[in-house]
Amino acid sequence: MASSKAQPRWESEPFGALPDGREVRRYTLVNSRGLTARVINLGGILTELHVPDRTGRLADVVLGFDRLAPYVADHPHFGAITGRVANRIAHGRFTLDGRDYQLARNNGPHHLHGGPTGFVKRWWAIEPVERAGEVALRLTYRSADGEEQYPGNLDVTVEYALTEANELRIDYTAVTDAPTLCNLTNHSYFNLAGAGNIRDHVLQLNADHYTPSDATLIPTGEILPVAGTPMDFTRPAPIGARFDQLTGDPRGYDHNYVINRSAEGLALAARVRDPASGRVMEVRTTEPGVQLYTGNFLDGSLTGKGGQRYERHAGFCLETQHYPDAPHHPNFPSIVLRPGATYRQTTVHRFLAE
Repeated sequence: MASSKAQPRWESEPFGALPDGREVRRYTLVNSRGLTARVINLGGILTELHVPDRTGRLADVVLGFDRLAPYVADHPHFGAITGRVANRIAHGRFTLDGRDYQLARNNGPHHLHGGPTGFVKRWWAIEPVERAGEVALRLTYRSADGEEQYPGNLDVTVEYALTEANELRIDYTAVTDAPTLCNLTNHSYFNLAGAGNIRDHVLQLNADHYTPSDATLIPTGEILPVAGTPMDFTRPAPIGARFDQLTGDPRGYDHNYVINRSAEGLALAARVRDPASGRVMEVRTTEPGVQLYTGNFLDGSLTGKGGQRYERHAGFCLETQHYPDAPHHPNFPSIVLRPGATYRQTTVHRFLAE
């Protein structure tokens, strides 16, 4: 008798065109268990991720849009490959091999997520990848010398793969022909309930320390213990339980955590559970840090998929990364990439239900 188990598959379809006429396509990956991811050429954006709850019901657990136009317009990096340098560089300045560089200041006085165009508004080439036990896409982009004022040609490859263990794995590599900076991540906003807010999601972070920052979200250079502070998620706690103990307006987390690790390779960064649906996401990564961001600056002005208005705390991000503003803090892991070396990063999101 033939097996009734669905086979992993991929497909693509038109998703509109950019102002310059280039076609944007939407690529769909489905594993044999129904886990479904959709990715578009613009920004390498993960536009949808359908995950089962405890009853097997699928829901889309990432924020985004139904149409291309809002992705072409300004948005808070929903689902995008973020680079050349994710997160912030103070005053947009850095010095490399004795030469000073000035980047765009696109976040108050600072540089954020690779600049006003960064990688989020770039067109990525996409092709399917055949590999046993998973269905995958390979995305490539050349960031030219001088793009966003960064030095060197940077050739970036990102692979999105769905495994039969209900994992979304993201593998990043990059090479350069001149010394440059490189710190890549994916900027998906998750809501494991599929709608509403994430304040009752229960979060555990495998991080005993964090890098405190000033009022403009630039690290002070310190690495401090989370114990006894509202930063402490070493034991599971609702994400919003301590919002009222945080400073700043709007309230919420936008902090880099130092992942506990005893060796190189994949280490557990976070575990998040939505009590209502039973959906659980575990995040493992090769990176030293993870930025917890709780959608503090969402204000209801964006209308997303299915007509949802994205209010404050509609989603959370777990941006696996090197630490923010690394060029100004010699005690932070370096984000300098040199010719002959290869930047590598892997992050795995595993989904289950309880």
